[in-house]
Formats: sequence, structure tokens, C-alpha cells
Amino acid sequence: MNRLIKQYIMLLLKGMGMGAANVIPGVSGGTIALITGIFERIIHAIKSFDTTAIKLLFKGKIKEVINYVDFYFLIIVLLGMVISIVTLAKVLKYLFISHPVYIWSFFFGLIIASVYYVGKTIKKWNASVVLSFTFGTAIAIWISYLNPSTPNDSFFYLMICGVVAICSMILPGLSGSFVLILMGNYELVMIDAVNEGNISILAPVVLGGIIGILALSHILSWIFKKYKDQTIALLTGFILGSLSILWPWKTELYRTDAIGEFILKNNEKIVQGYKLFIPDSFNSQVVLAIVFAILGLLTIALIEKFAKSKKEDSIRTLK
Repeated sequence: MNRLIKQYIMLLLKGMGMGAANVIPGVSGGTIALITGIFERIIHAIKSFDTTAIKLLFKGKIKEVINYVDFYFLIIVLLGMVISIVTLAKVLKYLFISHPVYIWSFFFGLIIASVYYVGKTIKKWNASVVLSFTFGTAIAIWISYLNPSTPNDSFFYLMICGVVAICSMILPGLSGSFVLILMGNYELVMIDAVNEGNISILAPVVLGGIIGILALSHILSWIFKKYKDQTIALLTGFILGSLSILWPWKTELYRTDAIGEFILKNNEKIVQGYKLFIPDSFNSQVVLAIVFAILGLLTIALIEKFAKSKKEDSIRTLK
């Protein structure tokens, strides 16, 4: 029983890590899932919501349905994500306003480490794997330089946001939050609606997300079986390309109207994108930023080490 509780606590923490990542533009919950070893399990569990599960449900075989879809695993991970998203929405908004360079530096370090730890799971590098890695990197960089759209709270557009964002959230290296920025609805959905509990905004997004993840899980499951190394290389490329979004030193570019005046929402200027730059002097801010980046690197290294030790413990137990 104690061992089961520990497993559930670890799954909850991993879910919280995914939720935290999904709140941050440029960071992917899928990356956290991949480096903590639950990515494939999530995909297979979601894919299990099929006709077999429906038949079992209609026959009243509830226990069989729960086992078939890995229900407890999904619920605990989802609970962790929800807890993290709800609690961090306010905290992260404050940190990005008060200490943006240090927060971006920490996540920059996280992603650099993720590139290494995800990439090293590729068993054999060949021409197709290198091509997949290059293509993934190029696509992520291209997405990072797209111009954001304007906010739109129509029901069907919010559903589309949910479909696209959830697919991006589950794919390592593609940030669901950043995709929402590009679609113009990041602040509306991830900050305002989450903080205010606005169901009229959140409901269509969640509905679209459910539709999107059910479709994506089947596709990803098939691809992983047929082309695992190529798929991981593509995802590693996505992660590497996302570094351009996370560079700590950037100037905010605000949205303007046709005559060049700033567009305001709740008396605040709306961020449209960023202009990156390199610090012109090696000052205390740069030193602290490097420290936070190293902390990000060490965080992923510790997560990887812990996950590896747990896997080895499981193998020894099976023997």
C-alpha cells in the first residue's frame, strides 16, 4: 500500500510539472512527460478510450473499463495538471512582471537539458532521424516568429484553440500556451478565464481539447510503434527550436492599432511578441540569470536521475 501511495504521489508531481510547463509560453507539458517517462503511457491510456471501452461500459463492467483505460493513472496526472495550472496562473503572472529575466533563464536551462535527455533516448541515428530532427527544429523556430492574432471569444474559435493547444501541450517541444499566444487567446484563456473561473470561456476550450487529444493519441501511438527514433528526433527538434522563444533577454513588442496607438486590455498593453538581444555588459543580472539557467539544468538532471533509479528499482522488483 505504501508503495502504491508513493507511485500516486510521483504521478501527481509529474502532472503538476506538466501543468506548470503548459502555463508558460514556450515550455511544453509534453517535454516534462517525455523526460519523466510517462509520455507513451499517457498516449496509450488516452487511445484506450475506444469502442472496446464503450462496449465494456455498456455491459456494466466498470472495473474492466477502469483497468482498460488506465483510469487512475490519467486522473492523478490530470489532477496534478489542474492543481498546478490553477495555483501557478497567479504566481507566474507576478513573476513574469517582477523578475522576467530570471524566470526565462530558469526555463531556458530546463529546455537545454531536455534536448539532451530526450535526444539520448534515440537508439540509432541515421539519415531519416537527422532529417526529422532538422525538420522539427526548423518548424519550432518558424512558429516562434509568427505574429500573434487578436483575441476572439467566439464558441467555435475557442474550440479550435482547445484542439490546437492540447495537441501542442502533449507534443514535446511545442508549447500550448505559445500557440494560444499566436491565436490571440493566451491571456483570455490561461490567465483571465483560469483566474476568474470563467466557464463560458473554459468549457469550449476543454471540449476542443478532448476532441483533439483523442484524435492525436491514436496517430501518435501508431507513429511511435512504426517510427520511434524518427518521432523522438522530431520531438527533440521541436524542443531545441523552442529555445528561441525562451531567450531571457528580450524587449516586449506591444499590439497597436491602425494608427500606431497601443491596444489596451484592463488598462494594460497587450504583448504581441518579443525582440531578442544580448546583454551589453556582464553584470549581476547576467550572473544571476546564468545561476537560474544552471538550476533549470540541474532540475531536469535530478528528475531524470530519479526517474532512472525508479525504473531500475522496478526492474529489480520484477526479477
